[in-house]
Amino acid sequence: MKNYELTIVFHPDLEMNIDPALDKVKKILEANNAKIINEEVDGKKRLSYEIAKQQFGLYYYFDLELPAEAPAKISSAFNIADEILRYLLCKTDERKAKLAAKRAEQTARSNSAEETNNKEEA
Repeated sequence: MKNYELTIVFHPDLEMNIDPALDKVKKILEANNAKIINEEVDGKKRLSYEIAKQQFGLYYYFDLELPAEAPAKISSAFNIADEILRYLLCKTDERKAKLAAKRAEQTARSNSAEETNNKEEA
């Protein structure tokens, strides 16, 4: 299993209901034995140039572990997905992957601490 970064730019019309598109992406990843280490939402941003007559896109970022044959299969599935304007799937080095895993762990810890504080206040 090698470490990869995946950045996806979704069609901006999906902003109000992005869940089905994200579920579709996650099913494609799961079908190719991907392990999602970290997932980040970068939100709606202006594109540098128009893509499919769109000036904005919804950015999502994933840190993944993939088997060797998976990137080609994932790319072919993403190429025919209407919801995706663009995607970038690149291999990362070990140090960067460890930092991403540590960041995901810290985020999970801070989220659980916030939930505990919210319960205590209520």
